[in-house]
Amino acid sequence: MTATLFLSGTSWAQSLNVPPPAQDEAPSGQGLETAIFAGGCFWGVQGVFQHIKGVTSAVSGYAGGKARTANYPTVSSGMTGHAESVRVTFDPQKITYGQLLQVFFSVAHDPTELNKQGPDYGTQYRSALFVQSASQEKVAKAYIAQLNAAHTFSDPVVTTVEDKVQFYPAEKYHQNFLNDNPDYPYIAINDIPKVQQLKADFPTLWQTTPVLVKE
Repeated sequence: MTATLFLSGTSWAQSLNVPPPAQDEAPSGQGLETAIFAGGCFWGVQGVFQHIKGVTSAVSGYAGGKARTANYPTVSSGMTGHAESVRVTFDPQKITYGQLLQVFFSVAHDPTELNKQGPDYGTQYRSALFVQSASQEKVAKAYIAQLNAAHTFSDPVVTTVEDKVQFYPAEKYHQNFLNDNPDYPYIAINDIPKVQQLKADFPTLWQTTPVLVKE
């Protein structure tokens, strides 16, 4: 499946064909798998992954810094090393890590923006993959190289592949924010188009009822 990318907002509005990864993980048969994605404000990234078949959980949080700084006011300073991230738990028998990467690069964010995403600026909004295994690292690095070699985007992909780190769930009011606040101006402008594009470009992966974080 080739995805047609379209993100709207103040920074980006274009349509591109984003190919699937040439290299992917083989289903391990060892139960659920976890992956951590950082691509700007976690509200929209979480909202996208919550609508994907095979995803059993998508939690907004912080990754890359220390436990003592894993809170929204401190992370917002851009000085903690944390990135706003989403921890995705998925069934590799139903969806692969490579398919999740294709969605991530196609509709969840702009992978060519360095330390920013749309209207948000700072290292906490960087594009990053916190790999959980050697297999994920291999697939992620190969896919980024593939996209850059094919000049899929007009600018190079700046997504970093970072080592496995501790993930800290974000505050309760950040969880399910897109689902609970679809008319919130930031969500309506920057994030609802991502969910709509997911449904249009990945119909076989789309699930209408999102997998929400339970209280």
